[in-house]
Amino acid sequence: MFLIFDTETTGLPKRWNAPLTDSDNWPRCIQIAWQLHDENGVLLEHEDYLVQPEGFNIPYDAEKIHGISTELAQKNGIPLQEVIEKFQKALLKTKFIVGQNLGFDNNIMGAEFHRLGIENSLLNFPVLDTCTEITAQLCQLPGGRGGKFKLPTLSELHTFLFNKPFSEAHNATADVEATTRCFLELIRRNLFTAKQLKVEPDYFETFKEINPQPFELIGLKHINLKKASEKIRKELEKLTQEDEISTEVIEENIAELEDLSFAHLHNHSQFSILQSTSSTDNLVQAAAANNMPAVALTDSGNMMGAFHFVMQVNKYNQSLSEEDASKKMKAIVGCEFFVCEDHLNKNHKDNGYQIVLLAKNKKGYHNLAKMSSLAFTDGFYYVPRIDRTIIEKYKEDIIVLTGSLYGEVPSKILNIGEKQAEEALIWWKKTFGDDLYVEVSRHDQEDEKRVNSVLIPMAKKHQVKLVASNNTYYIAKEDANAHDILLCVKDGEKQATPIGRGRGYRYGLPNQEYYFKSQSEMKSLFKDLPEAITNISEVIDKVETYTLKRDVLLPKFDIPEEFQNPEDEKDGGKRGENAFLRGLTYEGAEKRYGELTDEIKERLDFELEVIANTGYPGYFLICQDFISEARKMDVSVGPGRGSAAGSVVAYCLWITNIDPIKYNLLFERFLNPERVSMPDIDIDFDDEGRGRVLDYVIKKYGTNQVAQIITYGTMAAKSSIRDTARVLDLPLNSADRISKLIPNMTKLKKIFGYTDAEIRKKFRSDEVPKVNELLMLAEGNDLEAQTVNQARILEGSVRNVGTHACGVIITPSDITNFVPVATAKDSDMYVTQFDNSVVESAGLLKMDFLGLKTLTLIKDTVKLVKLKHQVDLDPDTFPLDDEPTFELFQKGETVGIFQYESAGMQKYLKDLKPTVFDDLIAMNALYRPGPIEYIPSFVKRKNGEEEILYDLPAMEEFLKETYGITVYQEQVMLLSQKLANFTKGEADVLRKAMGKKLIAVLDKMKPKFISQAKENGHDEEKLEKIWKDWEAFASYAFNKSHSTCYAWIAYQTAYLKAHYPAEYMAAVLSNNMNDIKQVSFFMEECRRMGLEVLGPDVNESYYKFTVNDKGAIRFGMGAIKGVGGNAVATIVETRDDGKYKSVFDLAKRIDLRAANKKAFEGLALAGGFDCFDTHRAQYLHPDEKGVLFIEKVLRFASKFQESQNSDQLDIFGGGSEVQIPEPEVPPCEEWGTLKKLKQEKEVVGIYISGHPLDDFKTEISRFCNCTASDFNNLENFINREMCFGGMVGDVQHRETKMGKGWALFIVEDYNESYEFRIFGEQYLKFRHFLVPNSFIFIKALAREGWVNKETQKKGEPRLQFNSMQMLQEVMDSHAKKLTIQLAIDEVSDGSISNLKEIITSHKGDKHLELIIYEASEKIKISMPSKKFKIDISSELLKKLEDEQIKYKLN
Repeated sequence: MFLIFDTETTGLPKRWNAPLTDSDNWPRCIQIAWQLHDENGVLLEHEDYLVQPEGFNIPYDAEKIHGISTELAQKNGIPLQEVIEKFQKALLKTKFIVGQNLGFDNNIMGAEFHRLGIENSLLNFPVLDTCTEITAQLCQLPGGRGGKFKLPTLSELHTFLFNKPFSEAHNATADVEATTRCFLELIRRNLFTAKQLKVEPDYFETFKEINPQPFELIGLKHINLKKASEKIRKELEKLTQEDEISTEVIEENIAELEDLSFAHLHNHSQFSILQSTSSTDNLVQAAAANNMPAVALTDSGNMMGAFHFVMQVNKYNQSLSEEDASKKMKAIVGCEFFVCEDHLNKNHKDNGYQIVLLAKNKKGYHNLAKMSSLAFTDGFYYVPRIDRTIIEKYKEDIIVLTGSLYGEVPSKILNIGEKQAEEALIWWKKTFGDDLYVEVSRHDQEDEKRVNSVLIPMAKKHQVKLVASNNTYYIAKEDANAHDILLCVKDGEKQATPIGRGRGYRYGLPNQEYYFKSQSEMKSLFKDLPEAITNISEVIDKVETYTLKRDVLLPKFDIPEEFQNPEDEKDGGKRGENAFLRGLTYEGAEKRYGELTDEIKERLDFELEVIANTGYPGYFLICQDFISEARKMDVSVGPGRGSAAGSVVAYCLWITNIDPIKYNLLFERFLNPERVSMPDIDIDFDDEGRGRVLDYVIKKYGTNQVAQIITYGTMAAKSSIRDTARVLDLPLNSADRISKLIPNMTKLKKIFGYTDAEIRKKFRSDEVPKVNELLMLAEGNDLEAQTVNQARILEGSVRNVGTHACGVIITPSDITNFVPVATAKDSDMYVTQFDNSVVESAGLLKMDFLGLKTLTLIKDTVKLVKLKHQVDLDPDTFPLDDEPTFELFQKGETVGIFQYESAGMQKYLKDLKPTVFDDLIAMNALYRPGPIEYIPSFVKRKNGEEEILYDLPAMEEFLKETYGITVYQEQVMLLSQKLANFTKGEADVLRKAMGKKLIAVLDKMKPKFISQAKENGHDEEKLEKIWKDWEAFASYAFNKSHSTCYAWIAYQTAYLKAHYPAEYMAAVLSNNMNDIKQVSFFMEECRRMGLEVLGPDVNESYYKFTVNDKGAIRFGMGAIKGVGGNAVATIVETRDDGKYKSVFDLAKRIDLRAANKKAFEGLALAGGFDCFDTHRAQYLHPDEKGVLFIEKVLRFASKFQESQNSDQLDIFGGGSEVQIPEPEVPPCEEWGTLKKLKQEKEVVGIYISGHPLDDFKTEISRFCNCTASDFNNLENFINREMCFGGMVGDVQHRETKMGKGWALFIVEDYNESYEFRIFGEQYLKFRHFLVPNSFIFIKALAREGWVNKETQKKGEPRLQFNSMQMLQEVMDSHAKKLTIQLAIDEVSDGSISNLKEIITSHKGDKHLELIIYEASEKIKISMPSKKFKIDISSELLKKLEDEQIKYKLN
């Protein structure tokens, strides 16, 4: 006997794994239907009952699904007790209980049994379910978890079995009828086993004989429950309908509201990540435009926008004139919190309810910050969450709004029941009293109307005031579509996907009413409920105006007892810290300078006095402390960075390492003595040690006092185009084409705001047509135009959050006392919810801990030199007059030299030929946009080709080092003091004003400069010229302190490269191991330097690149894919006991748990075992059973180690050693060069022992005019022939729908690869060249894209293939003549004899010409050879290059 049953309920449980005794968790049964069938499928009885709700109601969300309203159930239902009794009688007749996903229905009825105090008899029955993995396998519907088929719904199963869906779902009688039909059909099809049904094996044959045809529905008539509910509702409305509010009352309400102000209290900004298009500035501007007295910010779960928001409101208020003072606005800081049951419980997903909390004042703001911080640090699980316990703890000075439909009270009305909603309202009322307001929204939604019909009377019953709200997500109504696109971006959906719940639907707002409505619109919406508007003013009056800006607070630094001053405790002074700082400074000064001259003492006293006046001596003590600790931990610290290097105090504390007095660096550039400002010291650490310094700071000050700084990743112009295009389903190539029309680093907002004249002025000539095309696109009506216009709205939206690369915050006490924090994705550290632009304004001490790779590079080189040469190097003591180092700069051989390695810098260095360190400082300052134009003059003056002139003789003192050219900001400052008696503070103000073009400040300072300089006897005309020059150049002039520090780091790297080239380049390669293109680039530099770079070798290599005994660079094993740090560690460690004799010896000795098969394969393919008497092919050679030799090696080694371990455990000791034979090395053919190289590239990412194109270097350098990467930017080569050579990779020959052939083929050059497409006649003409691993030379013309006849839009540029040939043939076909060039002073009997020998050994049919020239007189003689004709080949050209004979190919 089978009892098939189904229930309809008041909703879904909050927790599916909750016990049935948790009555609050499990929803109520409001309908149950069942059918009883005998073992042959014959129907014995069927029943269907509605259950009368007792003490609960049926929520609207549940009614929407099954149609059963509370009124229908009350009228047509019977008491639960009666239903259970009838159900129990049916259970007595059955052997099995059956259903679709029956676990849910079992739990619902089990919970009802518990409520009535009846034993749950359902537990006694075996369950047969139609929703299992078996039916999933039967239906094979994609989309299940873990790549499995998804479990079918009842409708899907019914469709599969009977080829038609059943019409009425979510009505228990209909569901039972369909479930029964499916269940019996599954028996008929043998989908249940005899064991499951507890029958004999012949049961199924009998069942099929009785039921030869598929089962039919029994034909029950089902009531349309939705229609029945609607009919009763209308009847009740007629009976209970009250008189509508009269027109007179409405008019009175409108008149009453006329003089009242409305303000939005529930607004989301872009900091509600990917949920709102409104910026905080937009909200403030919109509120101002609507003359609102206040505006609130209530982002979802965070307070990231709070500081910006308050700052923008205050800025708006300050901009108002006295007459408009009444228009001042209040900033109401709030947050829409996710309030769950237990924020610490992460065993199940519970996003809770969305409740709006507003701060009344500064204390309320700090309470919000505490709650928001805890939501992230303790409660984050899918979303940041808090619970009622936290709210009760931090409820002071907080106003609560019940929230939107996702708020606890409205949500419970919709989903759980009015009783539970009322209980929730009572709790909030009890907790917050008069500071609780019921939020009423009217977005013209049916669910909202249903909620409001219950919520408003409930609020009045409990005397909770109402407030009108619109829960805004965008500013203007027309932004609704852009906002919908943003939601699709968040969820990775297409906009075409319908809005709804469940599979095949996406999230979206139900209509376009969630915009920032005007006061009149909101008053009109609530004209029947005027108190909802009136109460807004009450909320605003409760909120105080405050600012979040404050002075920076330093953590307390513990100073020795002898420096402590009791007066500091009384008035918060810094006497003790100042005394301790002075003591440390003078102690350090004696070590730095030895004898302290009056000049040094004067400078120290001046700086210490300024530091004391700022009130921040602790800042220097904190920096000194962790930098000192860093050095103790063997972490490299940079010499300084930025203007802090101008401080002698910092130098004496070893915070910086450059002597400011020696290099004329100015302290006032760092701290203005006349204006109190916060010091700002940025510190460079080696990037490997930075984390250890950070750990020290955390340990010293506590995890709750140290945080990193958040960053907001915003949608830039191009990404907003691409994201919008993806959502709107615009083809990818169209999206790429549009995004390429946008110039780099440009905003759409700016482009669309420029006039034609401004466009021509702001953009390059090649960018103007693209910008105009973009503007034209936006004026259309097609999908491309829609993409551009919607992207304009989305541009700037916060897309994600990250962590600032170097900013670190240290606070005096728990950081959440000052700002809200969140958690970082990739570390345990806190991150501030406020970004770098405002953290200092919020009162936080910010320090930049920068990881500088160059410091690691210097450190690694020093270690390699110690390892190889037993020499201890101290980079801080390198002599500044080292000739080899300056020779390296003079030759421009600065690849791998910090900040001096670009091609442009190399060119200028060759011209300049620097001879002193000051030249390097100046070049570092000049080589940047703006001052770069002064480099040619600087070079000429240095080399005596241009006269060094000074406008005034007095200027020579400070301009001599830069040959009369103003290069540094410090020079402007020093000259203003010398010429016009400016104070140090005034000089710094002048520097700032010129750099930032502060016209008002400059207009004030210029007359003072002219008049005071005139008084010193300087010519007014020349002073005018000097001022004008300064104005032009000061905005470009660079900070000398920073230039000096970084020039010193560069000098250290150059010194190492000049004296220890192999060790230095090995360190350079090691520090770029993660960027395989860079490794390839630097390997090429090694070859140029004559350094051999050898592949990995298990007997020589370490994790990083090293130098072997012969001075060659050995590849690091860490660069091989699959060979991890543990594998390298065990190989290197075990090698200390002696080099490995064979792969067997290695495998026997190392820890095989650390080095697995993948590691061994990687080493074999990369050449790590080449030092043994084997070749690479043998390791990957399979035997007749398919077992690779490398696997045999590992099995052998594993057995050997097991044997060794068992011998050691032998209790008798000295047991006879079992000899395990080594596997035989398989004889097989070696791989060819090309295969060997390809395998290297597969495991390392680059070719190590060579490059497949090495034989064609000459052809590629002489006859190619582009690289593979250039084909990504065809628009730059329109109507130009592109000549390109490379190796053919993958080739795919295909056919069009018309049967015409075409191909995709990849060609790879030294650095990149590109996928070409070739069609039509060109394909037929050149297809025979498209052979994988062949070397080809292509000539192709870049043409304009085809024009679409319908849209008249031009497509992407295209290629017209003009010719193809094998690279091997290029030299012969393209090189017609060789011209040899000899300087007259190089001509001798020996050189001519040598040249003749070379020529005669390469006879051929190509022309030869000899040119003899004299450079200084510019004389040359051309002599075509009639006697000799030559064969121009790569061998000949290489021979000429080896002999340093200049030549030219024609």
